[in-house]
Amino acid sequence: QVQLVESGGGSVQAGGSLRLSCVASGSTYSTGCMLWLRQAPGKEREGVASISTDGGPNYADSVKGRFTISRDNARNTLYLQMNGLKPEDTAKYYCAALIGGGGYCYARSYRYNYLGQGTQVTVSS
Repeated sequence: QVQLVESGGGSVQAGGSLRLSCVASGSTYSTGCMLWLRQAPGKEREGVASISTDGGPNYADSVKGRFTISRDNARNTLYLQMNGLKPEDTAKYYCAALIGGGGYCYARSYRYNYLGQGTQVTVSS
């Protein structure tokens, strides 16, 4: 069992930055694919970024070059550094984990078996 708790959301102006964090509990964290997903009102949930157990990142095209995903396995913590934020990045951001996925770890065609409660990010123009 893995529990995920996000923090770091907030309101910023376009061009600003935010850093999201996700603390995971459970001994299997270091062996899983970790992901950030987001969902804007009236839209489907989409994958933003993923990171494998060896640290290999994968990003959605819409955030490449602006967002950076990282993980600290010693602290059981996942991060998402978001720079150059745009109004279209406004959404609720969720931390997710895929444990036992056999190495599958992609942002666009994502899979997960654990999901956090989410943290709101609002970007104004």
